[in-house]
Amino acid sequence: MSPPTNAFGQPIGEALAGWAARPRPPRGGMEGRLCRLEPLDAGRHAAALHEAYSEDREGRNWTYLPYGPFASAAAYAAFVESVQTREDPLFFAVVEVASRRPVGVASYLRIDPAMGSIEVGHLSYAPALQRHPAATEAMFLMMQRAFDELGYRRYEWKCDALNAPSRRAAERLGFRYEGIFRQHVVTKGRNRDSAWYAIVDGEWPQLKQAFTSWLDPANFDAAGRQRRRLEDGRPGGMR
Repeated sequence: MSPPTNAFGQPIGEALAGWAARPRPPRGGMEGRLCRLEPLDAGRHAAALHEAYSEDREGRNWTYLPYGPFASAAAYAAFVESVQTREDPLFFAVVEVASRRPVGVASYLRIDPAMGSIEVGHLSYAPALQRHPAATEAMFLMMQRAFDELGYRRYEWKCDALNAPSRRAAERLGFRYEGIFRQHVVTKGRNRDSAWYAIVDGEWPQLKQAFTSWLDPANFDAAGRQRRRLEDGRPGGMR
């Protein structure tokens, strides 16, 4: 289909009838079957998170983040206190339902209500959450709020271009690769080229169906192993 044109015959973007700025994401929590996301709070979460992160003995989880590792529980609590009241980034603790244990952090950031664009980032998952279905559910809950509750048009994922695990995670979750921003930022005194990924609202219904199907308890055997991959629930063009 040819794009619309203006009076001079120049191609222009599709009109968005009735478009209005979207609400900012609320600080309220999100509840799933395996995890819930709670507004990050030093008093409630910092000590348990630091303990969970300490299972990463070598501190590899902090390589691509602009902060950490933290030498002590007090140092990590001070960091949480410095970010917990911010509106952007808006931080959440990922709490495992079964154990009631905080095992990770995620945030919304670069929130642009006028453009309907929002990013997910500051992902810091303790070993107990990595490769666990609750990690996928946490991302699904945040997408569901952005698209279904708030009506955002674009949901972004950005990471260090050298961060292969983050790039694989983005693709597994259904984000589409959009390119490399060279010399994008300086972090910890090092250059960072950033890989950009995104999901747009027209892709969300099929992705949502794939997430819902994958997270169904019937998709896991008695040992908790998946019967089919998340990618297998998406149409061929979205894998």
